[in-house]
Amino acid sequence: MKKFIISSEFYVGLRLDKWLKKNFSSLTQNFLEKNLRKGNIKVNNLKKPSKYKLKINDEIIIYNFLSSTYSHQEKITSKVNIPLNYKNIFETSIIYQNEDFIILDKWTGISTQGGSKIKISIDHIIKNISNNYNLVHRLDRETSGLLIIAKNHISTKLFGKMFREHLIEKIYIAICQGKPKNLESEVNLLIQDKKNHNKKFDSVTRYKIVQSNNKLSNIIFFPKTGRTHQIRIVAKHIGTPIIGDTKYNKNNKYKFEKLKLNAHILKFNFKNTEYKFISKLPDHFKDFYKKNNLKKISTNNLF
Repeated sequence: MKKFIISSEFYVGLRLDKWLKKNFSSLTQNFLEKNLRKGNIKVNNLKKPSKYKLKINDEIIIYNFLSSTYSHQEKITSKVNIPLNYKNIFETSIIYQNEDFIILDKWTGISTQGGSKIKISIDHIIKNISNNYNLVHRLDRETSGLLIIAKNHISTKLFGKMFREHLIEKIYIAICQGKPKNLESEVNLLIQDKKNHNKKFDSVTRYKIVQSNNKLSNIIFFPKTGRTHQIRIVAKHIGTPIIGDTKYNKNNKYKFEKLKLNAHILKFNFKNTEYKFISKLPDHFKDFYKKNNLKKISTNNLF
């Protein structure tokens, strides 16, 4: 028997049979239908049809996994050769780890997950260390800051549950163009699904200006939901697109700057222990503060 957890949004909405074929390329549709009917393959310990669409933190259980039919075709465990410089950056970016999880201070410019055009990602690096390691959430390629990596099956499920129940508090810090009308407010916004443009999701984000010179504002964002590009979309919605955002900031006079968005603080209770982590702002943030006469803010007391 072998278990797999859908910890990545990349697979959310994908049909169960498509996921199985993607990871075990030689399996025929007839074979899949037969094993799904017999209960040799289940989702969350329940029989599901081949057309079942995967959800975040679904647990796929293959009871007859030891057969050569699966083991010779498994692609999930295939490893990418990781250049030494990526390994070194990854290791130096770990700010905390224990037997259950890693807190990584992700650097700007690396994707969290792989894809057809992505050769190296955080997911590639952690799978090179252990196939038990799983991402439990994601950050955009150009967003820096704190990322949780689960080290085992149990912690993957626990963190998935915590994210679903909004038990993980997050604070993002951004440098934006302009100044919003309200110094502090909550934004409720429908955000279009990245894959299905006819589908929209509710999002809730609170924000607070911590400093502004009218041309530029330092804004703290407190997302209550976790939608794709949520902070960047909200920043544009309130009239202050983020510096360096080439997608949502079309009038970006700072278009050569790196994205000034950092997943800055994480706070949660895990196995009856309280944790709080603070990201170290990247150098490009510090340089921008200095060039534009902005004060580096203290976020230690935001919770």
